[in-house]
Amino acid sequence: MGIVNVFAAALAALPLAIATQTFQNGGTTAGFDYVRHENQGQVLQVADITYKGNSALLMQQTYTPGYTGRYHSEVDHNQGYKRGDELFYGFMFRLSSAWEFDQQSYNIAQFIADRLGAGCDDDDWMPSSLIWLEGNQLNSRIVSGNYRQPDCSRTFTGTGNIATVSAGAWHKVIIQAKWASDSSGYYKMWFDGNKVYEHYNIATTTNDDAVFAFRVGLYANGWHDDKKMVGNQGFRQVWYDEVAVGTTFADVDPDQYE
Repeated sequence: MGIVNVFAAALAALPLAIATQTFQNGGTTAGFDYVRHENQGQVLQVADITYKGNSALLMQQTYTPGYTGRYHSEVDHNQGYKRGDELFYGFMFRLSSAWEFDQQSYNIAQFIADRLGAGCDDDDWMPSSLIWLEGNQLNSRIVSGNYRQPDCSRTFTGTGNIATVSAGAWHKVIIQAKWASDSSGYYKMWFDGNKVYEHYNIATTTNDDAVFAFRVGLYANGWHDDKKMVGNQGFRQVWYDEVAVGTTFADVDPDQYE
């Protein structure tokens, strides 16, 4: 075989591109590591309302007077991050057209780890970054600190009113983070294509090597934390589509990837 043919064969054996998208789900229950639905909650794969493709996920929760448990309707990607990772995350979400905006918290995405043996909570589950709604405003936070016995203190860095959310419309959230327990970390967020938050030179996670899952879905945490429902809407629905993790912005933007 000649030199040219050897070179051509070697090129043909190479991948066409370096894959930097580490996770992608186009609105199906398959592919996630866990599907959770507490109390009367549901996680449904639907075809009538989607952002892209043939399916999306519909998360539903119902308030139950006298119920003291939690109200998660979420899906988990277990390999969200570990300390030292530098990644992008993206997802589409849509509130029901009838969504009632009130001043109670509804979490729509989070990073969370089961820090077994930490001894700081009854079950040692600890969320770090959260994204939630209060009224029609998007909020987020990051968490740092040791959070392990004997020191269970945590530091919260957050921001409120970073974007206005509309009912009955698809919204795009993209996050970029360097997960560090020292001042080398950063955290950024884009909403519907506009950068709405960025914070540099900050600790963005706890001082250990727990692996945090990336969860998306409706968690009506205000119902649990406040021990009551505010307003009149005891049945809530949020649709999700195009959940992705990668090392570039384009990896997690559904308007850029196939």
